[in-house]
Amino acid sequence: MGVRQPALEGLVTAGTQATEGVSGTRDVGAPRCRSCGATLTETFADLGTSPLANGFLTEEQLGLGEPFYPLRVLVCGSCLLVQLPPVVSPAEIFSDYAYFSSFSDSFVAHARDYAEQMTERLGLDSSSRVVEIASNDGYLLRHFVERGVPVLGIEPAGNVAAAAEEAGVATRIEFFTRDLAETLLGEGEAASLVIANNVLAHVPDLNGFVEGMRLLLAPGAFVTVEFPHLLRLMELTAFDMIYHEHLFYFSLLSVEQVFRRAGLQVVDVEEVETHGGSLRVHASRDDEDRQPDASVAAWRSRELAAGLDRIETYTSFEERVRRSKLDLLEFLVGAKREGRSIAAYGAAAKATTLLNYCGIRRDFVDYVVDRSPHKQGRYIPGTHVPIRGPEEVGRTRPDYLLLLAWNLAREIMEQMSFVKDFGCRFVVPIPEPAVIG
Repeated sequence: MGVRQPALEGLVTAGTQATEGVSGTRDVGAPRCRSCGATLTETFADLGTSPLANGFLTEEQLGLGEPFYPLRVLVCGSCLLVQLPPVVSPAEIFSDYAYFSSFSDSFVAHARDYAEQMTERLGLDSSSRVVEIASNDGYLLRHFVERGVPVLGIEPAGNVAAAAEEAGVATRIEFFTRDLAETLLGEGEAASLVIANNVLAHVPDLNGFVEGMRLLLAPGAFVTVEFPHLLRLMELTAFDMIYHEHLFYFSLLSVEQVFRRAGLQVVDVEEVETHGGSLRVHASRDDEDRQPDASVAAWRSRELAAGLDRIETYTSFEERVRRSKLDLLEFLVGAKREGRSIAAYGAAAKATTLLNYCGIRRDFVDYVVDRSPHKQGRYIPGTHVPIRGPEEVGRTRPDYLLLLAWNLAREIMEQMSFVKDFGCRFVVPIPEPAVIG
């Protein structure tokens, strides 16, 4: 059935010689796996076409043409890496970016806890160096700065990098590449800790990026990488986590292969709550011959038990996505037929995917609210639903508040608890609509 099942041995060793065309450039003909170079033929999920997830529009832009790009995710039949073929360049997405991590209380708390944990675990002090790739507005590195640990952020979006500099976080406005790693080494920037949170999925040259992280490591140093866990995405049918910024959707099995090819060994794995369920992977240079923690084997076994070593597990996902879409639309149609008003919370990237794939516009949702002033006054790409401040909910008193940023549901419901006073109820859309309150 489908592509031949790769054995476990093949899962962790396949594709050690990357072929031409896996460096992020566009190939002629069938797309190739950016990890192992195999031809991609199997579909994981086809969400039609969609605009760029964070391409929020001004009112003046509403009457102009808006580019849509294919949003069809494939899975490699050889190494089982889930990935999006190249359809848009990183520069188009990240040069001016609307996502500021500091506007999420839970992300700030997550960063503070991580900085405290790693400072103690590695004994970081003023003689150390922490380098974060895709450091955003410095929301994480500022916690190391407070502890007297020297830091360097690498962030390609000039507008968010400026916010980091204002917060006292030294930041270099560039895309991270293997070449930049070599340059930093020449400048004496070898790191005690390299952090790459929620960025590994964004880089076209996956192999080169990971090689660059290894180059930056001082002897005895660690890399930690966080990424939304493919297993959780599939368990939740969280198709809204698919958008053009995310070129890859990682399991531990696929990450181990990429790291091993670059000379890194996974030595510890933690589950964290961000993005609906993520993994934090700790890795070191493989020539240091560290003994992996028991968590590595435990998570590997859990993925195998879920069928992530079988192609059929991936190719059956699309039907579940279609059912989830129909369930949400049935709820919204029913609510509107009853004369209910609906607003939404969270102008996140996942909101663009969900609203566009399901065809949800102002005929269903009156507006979306978001705490970020950088998004307020703009419009959701594609569907053109207006984005307003959270105070709009109290003014208009909707019957339902659809939580598009459902991964932050607990935080949002605490912030917006006053809506219960006028009978508004929260709706979590994934994997099927759940009404709360």
